Amino acid sequence: MALYSAEDAKFLKRRIRGGQIDVHPTEKALIVNYSIEATVLDEYQNTMIGDKKDAQKIIRLKSLGPTTDIRALAKEVVNRCKLIHPSKTGEVEQLLFYLQNRRDTNLTSESTASGPQKPLSDELEQPSIDTQINETASLNDIEDYAEMLYEDVPDKIKGSALILQLARNPDNLSEIIQKESVLNVLTRVYREDWNQSIELTTNIVYIFFCFSSFTDFHPLVSQHRIGAQTMTIIDAEMKKYDQWMDEINREQKKKQRDARANVTVDNKYKILIRKQEQFLRVAFYLLLNLAEDLKVELKMRNKTIINQLIHALDRDNNDLLILVVSFLKKLSVFVENKNDMLLRTYCENE
Repeated sequence: MALYSAEDAKFLKRRIRGGQIDVHPTEKALIVNYSIEATVLDEYQNTMIGDKKDAQKIIRLKSLGPTTDIRALAKEVVNRCKLIHPSKTGEVEQLLFYLQNRRDTNLTSESTASGPQKPLSDELEQPSIDTQINETASLNDIEDYAEMLYEDVPDKIKGSALILQLARNPDNLSEIIQKESVLNVLTRVYREDWNQSIELTTNIVYIFFCFSSFTDFHPLVSQHRIGAQTMTIIDAEMKKYDQWMDEINREQKKKQRDARANVTVDNKYKILIRKQEQFLRVAFYLLLNLAEDLKVELKMRNKTIINQLIHALDRDNNDLLILVVSFLKKLSVFVENKNDMLLRTYCENE
């Protein structure tokens, strides 16, 4: 027997609450999360029955292109979608900017047995490694590759390179995420052994970059605190770079060596700087992906991400500079960030 009859239900109250806004992992689209709350009231306005259902709305942005006015499009999206409160217009602008600058990702495997796998981003080249990998990695052997991370540095580099080879195929990411022991050892080595080898560090950050390219995997990256550790390593690498520049200047001022000796010194530092900039490109790209979440972006700001980005503008690597400027442009949506940029730029020029 029913507890309440249809005659008892005098009022039906329905409320829709807007939730988090995300970018679509593969399309130029926004995903709006919302909930529907339905409540049946009796004649005295007392709740008889209540229910809640979570749902999503996908807003496809066919007009979004390289020259699209992001601010105008954000206003249009907010005006047309009643699920988005006008107070979130700034957040929508940032998400649209991210989509505008994100390279298209293909969720299907484009690798072949005889050729290298295509990276998730066309702008991000495969990091160079000292160990030549002449074998094709297999998911069945991933735990063996992880065991190599317990060995000496050359084995660590090779093991991380083989895992990276797997991670660069998006079809493998869902399988790798199930290997908790593999992710744990990667995280430990990244945290404890990063200073042993820039190639090893680049391989590991690139693995987590592959995960960061998809919003659904951001909680995994956050769980392992990869963003915070990456900023710590960037800071240390920036200090190394300053030391190298000081050493180069001292060598040039000595003027006690012939031109051939000076060329040798310059080439040594060129190799170090090139490897370091490969790491920085992957590292900043990973942070840019994670900054899709405004709360995470705020944490980065508090950890002086702007100082690191401004410092990186001293480089001559065009690919790195494009990425850094794109990151700064994203951050500049907020006045506080622009003020920080002005202050940091002033200090750099002093």
